[in-house]
Amino acid sequence: MAMTAAQKAEIVKDFQHQEGDTGSSEVQVALLTARINDLTSHFKTNTKDHHSRRGLLKMVSRRRRLLDYLKRTNNDSYRALIARLGLRK
Repeated sequence: MAMTAAQKAEIVKDFQHQEGDTGSSEVQVALLTARINDLTSHFKTNTKDHHSRRGLLKMVSRRRRLLDYLKRTNNDSYRALIARLGLRK
């Protein structure tokens, strides 16, 4: 259910720019996408879990704001990231 430390470290390693980079927009979007995908599968079996659904919506809006920032500042990186993560835009 929850993301383990090993899974999180693997995602950070895949999306970081340099060693020790854990706070860049790309890493944050990748981590949020992993959590969103995990929660999405949770809601397929637990349809009445409205409290977690609120958290999901907050994560989706945070990811959207990070993607908007990345699009504004570095459009090439934005396009590469959404293609790599398989997001629609």
